[in-house]
Amino acid sequence: MITTSPPVALPRRFVRRGADWFLRIREASIILVTIGLVIYFQASTPVFLTEGNLITISHYVAPVAIIAAGQVLLLVSGEIDLSVGHVYALAPYLMHFAIDYYGVPVLPAIAIAIAVGACIGLVNGLITVVLRVPSFVTTLGMLFLISGITLMTSHAYPTPIPEKARSVASWLGAAPWAEITWALIIVAVFQILLSGTRWGLHTVAVGGNQHGASEAGVRVNRVKIGNFMIVSSLGALTGILESFYVNSIEPLAGGANIMFAAVAAAVIGGTALAGGSGTIVGALFGAIVLGVLKDGFNLIGINADRFDLILGIAILAAMVLNVYLARLRTGGRT
Repeated sequence: MITTSPPVALPRRFVRRGADWFLRIREASIILVTIGLVIYFQASTPVFLTEGNLITISHYVAPVAIIAAGQVLLLVSGEIDLSVGHVYALAPYLMHFAIDYYGVPVLPAIAIAIAVGACIGLVNGLITVVLRVPSFVTTLGMLFLISGITLMTSHAYPTPIPEKARSVASWLGAAPWAEITWALIIVAVFQILLSGTRWGLHTVAVGGNQHGASEAGVRVNRVKIGNFMIVSSLGALTGILESFYVNSIEPLAGGANIMFAAVAAAVIGGTALAGGSGTIVGALFGAIVLGVLKDGFNLIGINADRFDLILGIAILAAMVLNVYLARLRTGGRT
């Protein structure tokens, strides 16, 4: 007599465990949103996942992801930088002035431009933590100051990339995948910094409980100033990469649009505006969501006037899903 054993329940158990593991990942909700959007737009237009269109999406995603990497650190520590979009516009001009007017070699000129960005972050940080001016006010004032400097020094005219800099253009943004490669490297480095180093631990501690962190010996002011400098440095680097990509230096590039896109990517990706928690990988996926939405809307012919409406709905939906999955991760506790 042949007996048949009951169906093995292992696959179902593994699926359940896999689902539980996935839901515990902070980036779970934004990954689901990203996959859903990609499936929808690929079903709507077969050119969505072609190589040429993926390159286009990468150029939407990369600058937002790079700035968001720094903005996450600052948001986690309880502050925000509104001026980074104008550092983005100023830095390529600083590179241009150093090369074409003062004969500085290309790589040192780029380093100088990024260093000036870091100095702007230093000023933002000092005003915020020493004079105790809210970072929103500090960086709002710096936003207008840098914008005025950029427009005055450039006479509000675009300028071409310096000829001497064209030798490095391909790996500084001009090549098809150059900018997204920079973005992925920066996201990886800063995710490790946030989640695997003392600096990241102190950043989370400062944003979660500043008084408690100070009592525990964390140098609160140094952490905040350092994160301001990181954001501004990444803004300067992003502006330079973008100028090589478009082959022109534009006085009105970046600005509030790139800054708010970076903050939106960070928040969509699971970073708390109140500070104390965040994920840079999540911000990368937030930037991907924004890029996919922008590109997908263009491909399916949605009127540009409706973009902000649909984007707002998408952001709210992503945030609601974030909250829901966070409750699942904590077993329903609020």
